[in-house]
Amino acid sequence: MATVRTKFRASSSDTKEGTLFYQVIHNRVARQIHTGYRLYPHEWDAENREIVFPPGVADNRRNYLVSLGNALQADAGRLKGVISYLDRSGEAYTVDDVVSRYLSQADNHCFISFARNLAGQLGRIGRQCTADTYTTAINSFIRFREERDIPLDEMDSDLMVAYEGHLKSNGICPNSTSFYMRNLRAIYNRAVDKGLTVQRYPFKHVYTGIDKTVKRAVPLDVIRQIRDLDLTLQPDMDFARDIFMFSFYTRGMAFVDIAFLKKTDLQNGVLTYRRHKTGQQLSIKWEKPMQELVDRQGTSGTPYLLPIITDGGKDVRRQYRNQAHRVNRNLKKIGRRLGLAIPLTTYVARHGWASIARSKNIPLATISEAMGHDSENTTRIYLASLDTAEVDRANSLILKSL
Repeated sequence: MATVRTKFRASSSDTKEGTLFYQVIHNRVARQIHTGYRLYPHEWDAENREIVFPPGVADNRRNYLVSLGNALQADAGRLKGVISYLDRSGEAYTVDDVVSRYLSQADNHCFISFARNLAGQLGRIGRQCTADTYTTAINSFIRFREERDIPLDEMDSDLMVAYEGHLKSNGICPNSTSFYMRNLRAIYNRAVDKGLTVQRYPFKHVYTGIDKTVKRAVPLDVIRQIRDLDLTLQPDMDFARDIFMFSFYTRGMAFVDIAFLKKTDLQNGVLTYRRHKTGQQLSIKWEKPMQELVDRQGTSGTPYLLPIITDGGKDVRRQYRNQAHRVNRNLKKIGRRLGLAIPLTTYVARHGWASIARSKNIPLATISEAMGHDSENTTRIYLASLDTAEVDRANSLILKSL
């Protein structure tokens, strides 16, 4: 009879999540099934092969771990069912038969169906941001395919080149095209990891890079203008300005992370949170301007630090998304009032902090750590499009020397 063990593989970096996988053993032959589930080493009990809840774990992380535990239990039940079926058949079988039958039950062998199932699975285990990102890319590909699914084995470079042409003909910019391609590639690679198809590199002839973007940073004097605006008669714009400044004060904290901050995240003068995008834990020294801003907000009836999510009984993600649209809409009004050349959004606060930090000769590694980037390369992408003044000055010198 085949046996199944759940195992954890730690990341090479102590600050990043490791991965869970299933090891199936039969007749002394072992095979692995990748799950896509991720967690930190201190959240896994290797001896008992089960998830543990660290002391003081945040509510959103606890919910994620509970969902992950339920997913592991459901997978284990399916694997046991496959093994029982093969045992009852009375015929000899291999460990590959177990893996193949399990995977065929988990996902069919068509790309769109697999992608939808994967997005749903990620949502169920608490990785809603990734699920939403995948869903956006999937929906674009579905429109291209006119709702027709395609076998994984037919995903090839010709198809993706045709899809890229479709996006270009519809006016989709290169960075957005690359966004769709990178996410579809990640989904496809998951299918390869699960053994549902062989790697055919369908994305090798399409663009998956990141172009330099239009400058989205503002200098320190503009940040001061935004801070000092009198918006007392326009409460919606006043609130949007406060969220912008809070992001700037907290080293360019992303709006989604601001939205889910809880009062319990602030302890002993330190604000600690996990980035929704990467799961990385960051700590920020609590400063006077942050406290003054929070004091202006009314959150006495909720556990959240700022009044973005105001009703815990309703869909909190919908509240977050609605507020994000409202805040950015009002920030653009502020930007127009100040005569800014770029649309003012919460993202400008993040870019602005990075640009100003760099202008003060703060090392790239420090900026990268402060912003919670996975690598300095990500920070370089941020900074590459922020300020071309030095290049412009060099060009002027050259022209004057003619």
